[in-house]
Amino acid sequence: MTSTGLSMNVSTTAKRTVLISGASISGPALAYWLHRSGFAVTVVEKAGAPRDGGYPIDVRGTAVEVVRRMGILPHLRDAHIDSRRCTFLNADGSEVASLTPRAVAGGVEGEDLEVRRGDLVANLYALVRDDVEFLFDDSIDTLDQSERGVEVRLHSGQRRMFDLVVGADGMHSHTRESLFGPEEQFHRYLGYCFALFTMPNTFGLSHELVLWNTPGKAAALYAVGNNDELHAFLTFHQPEPPVDALRDPAAQRDLVATIFAGAGWEVPGMINAMRDADDLFFDTAGQIRMPRWSSGRVALVGDAAYAPSFLTGQGTSLALVGAYMLANALATYRDHTAAFAAYERDMREFVAMNQALADNGAATLFPTTVRALEQRNTMLRDLVTMPSTTARPAHSALTLPDFAPIA
Repeated sequence: MTSTGLSMNVSTTAKRTVLISGASISGPALAYWLHRSGFAVTVVEKAGAPRDGGYPIDVRGTAVEVVRRMGILPHLRDAHIDSRRCTFLNADGSEVASLTPRAVAGGVEGEDLEVRRGDLVANLYALVRDDVEFLFDDSIDTLDQSERGVEVRLHSGQRRMFDLVVGADGMHSHTRESLFGPEEQFHRYLGYCFALFTMPNTFGLSHELVLWNTPGKAAALYAVGNNDELHAFLTFHQPEPPVDALRDPAAQRDLVATIFAGAGWEVPGMINAMRDADDLFFDTAGQIRMPRWSSGRVALVGDAAYAPSFLTGQGTSLALVGAYMLANALATYRDHTAAFAAYERDMREFVAMNQALADNGAATLFPTTVRALEQRNTMLRDLVTMPSTTARPAHSALTLPDFAPIA
C-alpha cells in the first residue's frame, strides 16, 4: 500500500467514537481516514451489504489524489472503463458528431478515471472492513445530543452513545432531515428528471455512449465494455418536479412513457425495456445547498451536504474530497466545533465552483430549445473538424493538505 503521509502515532487518550450513516462512497472513505487517525468508527447502512453494480461514475482532479493516498489508485486504474467514443444523434437517428468523451466533457486523458460505481464501493469497503464496525440492515431512527455525546437509537432497537455522528447517507439524507428539517429547504431543482436502468445490448455497442436528443428530451445507451448489458438513460426537461411520481414507481414509468411517446430512434424499445426493468432508478436532477453542514456533534458529508447533481459529473469526487477534508479537520482539532468550522471553511469554495458546473453540463447534453440544440450541434461539429489540442479540466481543483497528525 502506498504511503499516505499520515502520522501513525497512537493517542494515549481514549479513542473518540464516530458513527457514520451510509456505506456508499463518502461513508467508507471517511471511515478509512478517521480510523487511520485513531478514531473508533462504526458505519450503519440500511442495505444488507455494500451495494454492487450501479452506473459508471467519475473520479477526477483532486479526488484522484485522494484515492492515490488511500492506496487504491492502481486498482481503480485497472477498473477504468476507458470509453472511446461519444456519438450524438438527431431526432431521426442520423449522426450529428462522434467524438472522444474527453473532447465533450473535458478532463485529462490518463489521469481522470471512470469506473463502475460498484468497483469503487468494493475497493473502499475492502480497505476498512477489518478495522471498522459495520451495521448492515440498520439505520438511525433518532439522535439525542448532549454534552456527553450523541445518543443514537437505531431502527433495530439498539441504543448507542457516540462522540460524533456523520451523515453520509446521500442526497435524500435522513440524517440531514432529522437535524435540519425537510429536504425542500435545501434542494435546488435543476429542471430535469431522469430514469436509469439496464437493458440487453442488442446493438453491438462497446466502450461507447450514444446520445439521442430532441429539445428537452434525451435518450442514451452506454456500453461500459463488451458486455451483453447496457446502461440506459432517459432524461427530460420538467419545469416543476413531479412530486407524486417520485413516490410511485408505476407513476414514474407512466410519466416517462408519456413524455417520450412518438419519439424516434431506439426510444420505443427503451421504453419497453424500462417497463420490464427490475433496477429502475428515477429521480430529479438537483443540488443540495446548505448554509451550514453541521449542528452540534453531527455533521454531513458528500451528497447529504452538497450534492452537485449528475450534470456536473462531480458527485463522487466531492464525496471523496469532502471525506478527506472532514477527517483531516477532526484529526487537526480535538474540539469538534473547531473541526467542523475548519471543514466548512476549507471546502466551501471548492463545492461552490463544482456545483456551478451544472449549467454548462445541462447546456451541452440536454438543450431545451430548438435554437440551443442547434447551437450545441454546431459546437460538436466544430470539435470534430477543429479538435482542441489543449486538455481542459472538467472540474475545479483543491490543493489537499497533508493529513494531520492525531490531535
